[in-house]
Amino acid sequence: MSAPAAFEVFRVFLKLGVSSFGGPIAHLGYFREEFVVRRRWLEDTRYSDLVALCQFLPGPASSQVGFSIGLLRAGYAGALAAWAGFTLPSAVLMLLFAYGSGALDGPIGAGLLHGLKLVAVAIVAQAVWGMARTLCPDRTRATIAGLAAALVLFLSSSFAQIAALALGGLAGFAFSRPTTPDHAGMFEVPVSRHSSLGCLVLFFGLLFGLPVLGRAAPEPGIAVFEAFYRSGALVFGGGHVVLPLLREAFVVPGWVSDASFLAGYGAAQALPGPLFTFAAFLGAVAKPAPHGVAGAAVGLLGIFLPGLLILVGTLPFWGTLRARIGAQSALRGVNAAVVGLLGAALYTPLWTGSVRSGGDCAVALAGFILLTTWRTPPLLVVILGALAGVALE
Repeated sequence: MSAPAAFEVFRVFLKLGVSSFGGPIAHLGYFREEFVVRRRWLEDTRYSDLVALCQFLPGPASSQVGFSIGLLRAGYAGALAAWAGFTLPSAVLMLLFAYGSGALDGPIGAGLLHGLKLVAVAIVAQAVWGMARTLCPDRTRATIAGLAAALVLFLSSSFAQIAALALGGLAGFAFSRPTTPDHAGMFEVPVSRHSSLGCLVLFFGLLFGLPVLGRAAPEPGIAVFEAFYRSGALVFGGGHVVLPLLREAFVVPGWVSDASFLAGYGAAQALPGPLFTFAAFLGAVAKPAPHGVAGAAVGLLGIFLPGLLILVGTLPFWGTLRARIGAQSALRGVNAAVVGLLGAALYTPLWTGSVRSGGDCAVALAGFILLTTWRTPPLLVVILGALAGVALE
């Protein structure tokens, strides 16, 4: 693929990296608006297939979706450009916060953060609205979406999300079979089978080999990298789920104080881009070497690498499976379940954690109308929402 194509991918994702507030679920809404609706780089069915696959896999789902879009657009260079553009802004800010210059404090800072949360409500509501019209056009798939949302809301765990997607696939296979093969949603990926198998071997080799290497050669850097890699490889259900794993890996052994850990987590909540960039902060402040910039780089590589390896290892086989009618039937159900998961996330944690008054509801509703009816650029909605949050505080 050409360098201009990769640069275009980097430029677009860099813009998203500085404007995509609200966490992984909101990021999927930003991505859909940018790449499905506005730029038309891929269709809604392709996008929802990528979301479904990345929800199944361990790792940061929104970053994996972005990596996949870059891969489809401009090959490996585009994939790395997408990851770098989306990750670098918040990673740099988290590193600055580690050095003591990043925290928002006082009523203005609290108001800005609250306004950004209300924007996230509007973004996810827009995603649910648009995806539901495309992916749940009949009673069967609308029912699957509703049951998936109910399951996740009742059980409230990352395993419930995986179960909802799996049950949605079974329901789609049984009750929503297409009469003819649907080739519109198929896509080729520029990854060979040998490369994908190599990535899978590397994923599992590092997962099981790094602890052994750490015992054989007790270097602090190996232990830190292994802690990040293990956390990134075992997380399902989005960026927030990695926090307990990171706390167990860094606070319990005394590498990072609990107060410092919580301060870094609070800063990560206020920033755009993937929550996994919290690893840059932890790597910079952790007691075992390396520290500072080198530690932040180790943290970012360790936390993101497993999710990207297993994604590249799975994508070529996903395309082949996607070409079969039976698999397409299951994916119709999975796609409907994805809408249900987004709907459940719209309620909790976004609505329950952000909307505290009638004024908050009005701001979120205004953002939704601006996005869906007036087609206002998301960055402008983010700015207006942040200002409204300050006014309401």
